[in-house]
Amino acid sequence: MPSDPTPATRRVELDLRKPRFALYAVRPTVVIGGRGQPAQWGRGTWQVSATEPERIGVYVFNRAWRFGSAVIDLDPGAQASLVYRAPVLPFGRGRLSSAATPLP
Repeated sequence: MPSDPTPATRRVELDLRKPRFALYAVRPTVVIGGRGQPAQWGRGTWQVSATEPERIGVYVFNRAWRFGSAVIDLDPGAQASLVYRAPVLPFGRGRLSSAATPLP
């Protein structure tokens, strides 16, 4: 029976930041490889391919609609630490960038 080689993987750290004065109850969802994964605010790690580029997205859902969508394409050799910032109001786009990139 031939052995199935396990694909090389790596960890991506994602810091999900909620607006400070948000008065609405929302939860972020992380999308990797087209699959949504419920998440919590704060820091977490996700497993992705070490040899293939990955598209990572985040959006926020408040039981009525989704908002705050942001997407980034992560190359295999790229930095594996990202920061997501949700919009202040419950509409509009979020921001997703590498941790080394300063956000205004």
